[in-house]
Amino acid sequence: MRKLLAVWLGKILTVIGKLAGKKSSSSPGHYALKICPDLVGCIEKYVSKGIIVTCGTNGKTTTNNLMASALEAKGYKVLCNRLGANMLSGVATAVLQEMNIFGRFKADYACLEVDEAYTPIVFEHIKPDVMVITNLFRDQLDRYGEIDITSDIIKRAVAKAPNAKLVLNGDDPLCVQFGRCEGVTAYYYGISEQVLPQLDDTKEGRFCPVCGAEQHYNFYHYSQLGDFRCPDCGFARPPIDFEVKNVSLGTPMKFSINGKDMSVNYKGFYNIYNLTAVYAALNVLGETADDFAGLLAAYKPQIGRMEEYAFNKPVILSLSKNPAGFNQAIATVNTDKRQKDVIIAINDKANDGRDVSWLWDVDFDKIADENLNTLTTTGIRVYDISLRFKYAGINVDKITHDMTDAVKTCLATDSEVVYVLVNYTALYPTEAVLKKLGGRT
Repeated sequence: MRKLLAVWLGKILTVIGKLAGKKSSSSPGHYALKICPDLVGCIEKYVSKGIIVTCGTNGKTTTNNLMASALEAKGYKVLCNRLGANMLSGVATAVLQEMNIFGRFKADYACLEVDEAYTPIVFEHIKPDVMVITNLFRDQLDRYGEIDITSDIIKRAVAKAPNAKLVLNGDDPLCVQFGRCEGVTAYYYGISEQVLPQLDDTKEGRFCPVCGAEQHYNFYHYSQLGDFRCPDCGFARPPIDFEVKNVSLGTPMKFSINGKDMSVNYKGFYNIYNLTAVYAALNVLGETADDFAGLLAAYKPQIGRMEEYAFNKPVILSLSKNPAGFNQAIATVNTDKRQKDVIIAINDKANDGRDVSWLWDVDFDKIADENLNTLTTTGIRVYDISLRFKYAGINVDKITHDMTDAVKTCLATDSEVVYVLVNYTALYPTEAVLKKLGGRT
């Protein structure tokens, strides 16, 4: 009866939330769990083939949702928290929205994005069959602390799911360390050739997670990701099970996985990691990936993942929520040789992290290339990001708290494209502004 009451309350709150114009991705589950704390545990009862959990600092929403799309394309019924609500309440919301009024549902697979800090909590309720870890970077310092704290949290989660197969980014030493945990079965994916210029970049995890010595790189891709080796203890990039080569960053972006050619019509070198993680996980599940290239051709990125809106010129929206993400977004912007206006919005709400000191770890000076037309700053912490640009020696053309004003101003310039880089809580309000102004995706 407690479960039924929780499901009914959750469904009512979902309807009310959507009528109020909200996403209803988390709060229904929050209140349902107060009535039925073990609501999430029923996933194992109603999912017949397997549970896949994806966590990591960047890329988990794209990876998780593409995984679900790939399995659905094969005809499977999939439970998925697609909106990225990745704490226990978000998982509970996905469950109760899938249930009928009798508290039951049927699915072949569950694809669940889980916040790194919540993995041990979620694993108290479910035990995944496959766990994908995309990468580890510093993120929300006031919430997570430094990377070693997050690493310890994930190690506790891995210990709670001893039968899970790990799919790990083999180019990230902070991910590779989990493959050394006692009793685990690990599979690694990675990019086995130098693709990007070897510029000075902030390597947040450059010290060996085993002995603490600074690692050496044959080459690196960004941050601490690359072909690494510790000169002191020998900890190194492992043999790669799902290997990317032949990378071309043009449009479309092309590469191969274990010799199979892939092509995608959206931007961002980092997306190659997300796509390869999905390919790897499908294979580890025992699902064929022969049609994976076709799936990529049809897949549409999630909101804010270099998502393009059509106006009199394209406006491209990108979510960038930490130094590694912002650096990769800037690198992607700079590959576009059109004259461009750039808008950057920084908020500091609870879901962003109140501490914005991470802005000083972003290579914002690299945004000032010869094709930058105007730079606009906005958001709750507009003055913090504007000050950051001042110290980088970059002129900010417009400072405003109004995203509508920022977009309209850029649409009126003679540039060829507009990029809008936002952190988490600015994403959905910016999406609403672009749609209200008539943008089409």
